[in-house]
Amino acid sequence: MYEQGVIRPPSEASSLLIRVTRNCPWNQCLFCPAYKGVKFSKRTVEEVKKDIDSMADELGGPSGFRTAFLQDADSLILPVTDLVAILDHLKEKFPKIGRITTYARARTLSHKSVDDLKRLKEAGLTRIHAGMESGSIRVLQMIKKGMTPEEVVAGGRHVMESGIELSEYVMPGVGGRALSEEHAIRTAELLNLIRPHFIRVRTFAMHPQSPMQKMVTEGTFVPQTDGEIVAEIRVLVHHLDRMHSYFSSNDFSLNLLMQVDGFLDEKREAMLKELDAFLSLTERERQAYTLLHYAGYGRHPLSVVTDENVLDQIVPEIEKLEERGGENAFDEYIRMLKTCQLPQPQTDHWSE
Repeated sequence: MYEQGVIRPPSEASSLLIRVTRNCPWNQCLFCPAYKGVKFSKRTVEEVKKDIDSMADELGGPSGFRTAFLQDADSLILPVTDLVAILDHLKEKFPKIGRITTYARARTLSHKSVDDLKRLKEAGLTRIHAGMESGSIRVLQMIKKGMTPEEVVAGGRHVMESGIELSEYVMPGVGGRALSEEHAIRTAELLNLIRPHFIRVRTFAMHPQSPMQKMVTEGTFVPQTDGEIVAEIRVLVHHLDRMHSYFSSNDFSLNLLMQVDGFLDEKREAMLKELDAFLSLTERERQAYTLLHYAGYGRHPLSVVTDENVLDQIVPEIEKLEERGGENAFDEYIRMLKTCQLPQPQTDHWSE
């Protein structure tokens, strides 16, 4: 018997999942449903070693695992000596593992010295996933992220200097309509300072149980349409340096333009061209492309919605939605489709 947490990055779909902490030590982010209503706790080294032993007995064998992910939301909150002991035992029991990754909060990383992170690299930690979400202090405060832009930069630079790979996650749309431009520009500025290996795009979609719904009702947060979010991503990419960072959109289905993807020093201009191509579509063409994407009809080039035969099939469906639900019916239907793809909270309780 062994424990496993509820989430991991898409890139760790085939990884061995090792739970070293339970849930999230902050757990106040308004946009995140993953750990609401449950408490954070640290697991002991002995507990984790026993889990690794059980996994080796059950899952070991000639093939073995080649990648592993340390759960839950902020594994590096554990003492470095504990993490090194866990990593050593993991590599002993699964000698074929070559990549070990984990989540960590920027505030935690900012308090870890470069030497401590180098110790973790030597012990086998190869990549850290960090949720920046935004570079704007106003956005970070609004969503109760519990960190500052300065901590984001300090933590990111510590990781980069240590030699561990860094994935920074950004969330287009989480600033709402009012803070969209500031959100995009400040986020780009921080990324240019950190220059991470990966910039992973996670388009914001509001969970129906989220406290941010109250902000919508009160009028303090106005969600963006998909077209507005694409325009925001265009601002973000425009302000990013042509650095050797991989801008990753293709591993998250809530990203409308998953093809806006690649190394910035090689593909930045092509990505801007693709974003401009979407923004130059007619409103009906944008709606048709959006519906195809979120209704689960697979990935398509933008040219699919300039085909009159395709439009002839899709536009009547859009018109039916508008006739039944009024002016905002299409956007509401798309939000519903997105919600179906969101992770569910562990309980029905959301704390504010």
